[in-house]
Amino acid sequence: MRDTEEMQEVVPEALLAWYDTHAREMPWRVGPMARRSGHRPNPYHVWLSEIMLQQTTVAAVRDYFTKFVHHWPAVTDLAAADDADVMAAWAGLGYYARARNLLKCARVVVDQHGGRFPDTEDALLALPGIGPYTAAAIAAIAFDRHAVVMDGNVERVMARLFAVDTPLPRAKPELKSLAQALTPNAREGDYAQAVMDLGATICTPRSPACGICPIIRHCAARRAGNAADLPRKEIKKPKPTRVGHIFVAVRADGAVLIEKRPERGLLGGMLGFLCSPWLEVEDATAPIDGAIEPPLAGGWRDTGAEVRHTFTHFHLRLRVHVAYLPQDAAPTRGAFCPRAEFRVASMPTVMRKAYDLAHPHLRDISSQ
Repeated sequence: MRDTEEMQEVVPEALLAWYDTHAREMPWRVGPMARRSGHRPNPYHVWLSEIMLQQTTVAAVRDYFTKFVHHWPAVTDLAAADDADVMAAWAGLGYYARARNLLKCARVVVDQHGGRFPDTEDALLALPGIGPYTAAAIAAIAFDRHAVVMDGNVERVMARLFAVDTPLPRAKPELKSLAQALTPNAREGDYAQAVMDLGATICTPRSPACGICPIIRHCAARRAGNAADLPRKEIKKPKPTRVGHIFVAVRADGAVLIEKRPERGLLGGMLGFLCSPWLEVEDATAPIDGAIEPPLAGGWRDTGAEVRHTFTHFHLRLRVHVAYLPQDAAPTRGAFCPRAEFRVASMPTVMRKAYDLAHPHLRDISSQ
């Protein structure tokens, strides 16, 4: 390992010089040239993008970010927004607790901070939905605070730069300590984004482009010939599988039966079709038992089709049932949404998959 003092001087300098030329352009980012000209990042944009980017790619977030700032240009606008509108705009990004916390955070910023985001990690950590990574990212990028931003890209760069052989997640404290030692006392926001950009574009998980890396001569893993093998990771347990049934029904006038899911838990607060409980099974490939009591009486048809979806901690399989119900159908769960107001695009991905599978069967039933 190179002398720490030497690394502290040359690595940030090399990374910032590279970033000045190769910084990725993003709708929420103020580039290095603009920052030098006096333009400052909008903390609302930084916060919104960082929340959206959790567990999601930059490519997936761009359009969502643009849509959000068009509808809600400032944190005060978002704080005043209708919850259902925000949840609908979020649909497809996944991890819906983030959307609920987005609204909570916006309202705290408005109610308790006068519509201005606090500029320190500690104060940011006190806001709903903001954890250590997000607090550090906002503090560094929006306010140039000396904060250590640790995401997967930064962990990978540090693991390779210093040839850290300890597997993740056990290596996290060591990697953060190394990142802390390299973080400069100037251009903190640019430096944080430079390390993340390096990990995203050059020091990639597979087939890193070491030949064009601006800090290649300082990289211990490159010298050892094992850069592509780092960071090491603990062997993960296989994800369990849960199964259940989902019921898609249309009334004679075209209204669709939906319900709002409980605020707490998976897909909390989102609109969706009625489901049975999701039960964990030992055999992930076994057929789903078709004998199930529907949520209300009617001419239900078992389509034989299955929704397959993967969440963070488990795989899900749902057997799809459809019905064309009479006008006087009275559900004990959920409610009928008028056809003109029904927007399947506003539902979570797993519900959209169910609708895509159910729709041809509903069309067949209605034509009989």
